[in-house]
Amino acid sequence: MKKGKCFLVGAGPGDPGLLTLRGNEVLSRAEVVVYDNLANPELLGLAPETSELLYAGKKPDDHSMTQEEINRLLVEQTAAGRLVVRLKGGDPYVFGRGAEEAGALAAAGLDFEVVPGVSSALAGPAAAGIAVTRRGVNEDLGIFTGHQDPESKEGREFYRGLGARGGTWVMLMGLERLAGIARELQAGGAAPDLPVAVVRRATMGDQATVRAPLSEIAARVAAEGLRPPAVVVFGAVASADHALLCPRPLTGRRIVVTRSRVGASKLASALRDLGADVYEMPMIKREEPENLREFAELVQDAHSYEWIVFTSANGVDAFFEIFYKLYDDAREIGGTKFGAVGAATAQRIKDWHFHVDLVAEEFQAKSLASAFRDYTDVENVKILAVRPAETSGALALELTKMGAIVDEAIAYRTRPETEDRTRARQRFEEEGADLVVFTSSSTVRNFFALKLKMPKGLQFASIGPVTTGTMAEFQVKPSIKAKQHDIMGLVQAISAFYAA
Repeated sequence: MKKGKCFLVGAGPGDPGLLTLRGNEVLSRAEVVVYDNLANPELLGLAPETSELLYAGKKPDDHSMTQEEINRLLVEQTAAGRLVVRLKGGDPYVFGRGAEEAGALAAAGLDFEVVPGVSSALAGPAAAGIAVTRRGVNEDLGIFTGHQDPESKEGREFYRGLGARGGTWVMLMGLERLAGIARELQAGGAAPDLPVAVVRRATMGDQATVRAPLSEIAARVAAEGLRPPAVVVFGAVASADHALLCPRPLTGRRIVVTRSRVGASKLASALRDLGADVYEMPMIKREEPENLREFAELVQDAHSYEWIVFTSANGVDAFFEIFYKLYDDAREIGGTKFGAVGAATAQRIKDWHFHVDLVAEEFQAKSLASAFRDYTDVENVKILAVRPAETSGALALELTKMGAIVDEAIAYRTRPETEDRTRARQRFEEEGADLVVFTSSSTVRNFFALKLKMPKGLQFASIGPVTTGTMAEFQVKPSIKAKQHDIMGLVQAISAFYAA
């Protein structure tokens, strides 16, 4: 029998980039993912498409499963011989009830491993510019949960004891009880003017921070409309006077990235680096061409062409995936030269460790034909043009007019992405967004085909003129157009737009 194992993985405070390397590695192999409400759903995109995703989230007064049911689910799935990842917000053992889940697995005699995560108790304050320990200001730290009811005898004693203790305290959960907790902390001896900071959705693009004295913090939070999840810091380090924060240009912006599931990561990562809260909403997926044998035969004969030109990064991947199934030595491609439409396509060729001889500056097939005119005479030159099924043969036609002998290799088909594994569409309709980014005509068509509810004030960005033209079919005009028609050009245009 196949032996199962359960990994209790800390998903970190929210930013997908704060998942540990070990967490990423086991998630990429998961057969079952049991995830909670505080784990960023973007992380589900790291799991194999064949994995089963099970939601076990718990919100205040809204539990999809009880803790006992979650324990039983983990035991059942692991005992069935499956590789299970229990994805938990923050760290599994910091007020995450991970010890109970580990105990249930141990009691059943099952194999498990704890993968620690970055706790929001530390990352939340840091993301708001708060150093929870700072020489000359504070050198001790306590962490507590706000689950205890401040109206109960036990709760009053607990919070008054913290107030008497002093120092710096970080509270996880319990935001809805903040008024009562603040009152009891003061009753225990905490000063009414003690600095307090509430950090909502820490490390995410829509992070919000409210600062006020202890006696006023609950009223300020209510006035600002802050809701869980949030981290609360009590102590001198929470003062704005001690804030250590470098603002980023896209902080507070929610941006939807519409590409293939594979292609979205580079664009999403670049936007996150600038502070944006990014929803990766794949609109297309790559499938094999209808005539895979014909494509494979053209790849097999690649050495017979003087040039191989690619119109997309996906075409590059499709080509070399087949090439390395046929050959185990890159030298089998001979002295062929490579051309690419757009910098992203050129970079993908380089990623496969081949030199790019010619790059079209504009993200259009015809621009590569123009680049050939300036670069070399192609009269009687054999060229293989690799493209997706959906695009026109404009490049091959232009090169043929110039006297080249052109064969077209249909490398793949694009299909609408029907799954919403990361719940991005749900988030879009429930939480809204500031900007939707389109990188191709197919992403435009597939996005509007979903007929999603559009939030007020939504704006759009386009990677190039062809994509902009397709947007016009839906009576949509982009507020942002990339001057350089590639991913980095798009990022620069978005950053400049919001900076202005």
